[in-house]
Amino acid sequence: MRQNSFSFRVRYGETDQMGIVYHGNYAQYLEMGRVEWLRALGVTYKSMEENGIMLPVISLHIDYKKSALYDDLITVETTLKKQPLVKIEFDYKIYNETKELLAEANTVLAFMDKHTNRPLKCPDYIFEKINF
Repeated sequence: MRQNSFSFRVRYGETDQMGIVYHGNYAQYLEMGRVEWLRALGVTYKSMEENGIMLPVISLHIDYKKSALYDDLITVETTLKKQPLVKIEFDYKIYNETKELLAEANTVLAFMDKHTNRPLKCPDYIFEKINF
C-alpha cells in the first residue's frame, strides 16, 4: 500500500480568532496521516515503540496554498514516496470538503532503535506489507 486518506473536522481550538487553522497545526495533521497510513498496513506507532522502534521526523516541508477553516472537513492524503530503507519518506496533500488543495507537504523520518538511539533498517514486518 502506497497511499492512504482519512478525514476529520477542524476543531475550534486549532484556529485563531478569525477561524483560520494555525499553521503549526499542519504538522500534527501530517502526523495523523502517517499514523493512519501505518494503521492501514496493520501496524501502530504503539506496537512499533513496544518493539523498540522510534520514527523521529528528520525533515518537514509544507507549502500552504489556502487556509483551512473552523469546522471544515479536512482530508489528508498520505503517499509513501519510495521504498523505505533506514529512512521513510511521505508526500501529503491536504484538501477541504470541496476538494480545494489547502497544503502540500513532505516528511522524512528515520527508523531508530529506541534503546541505542542508532538508525536501523525498516523492519521486515513493515517492509513486506508495502507493495512497490
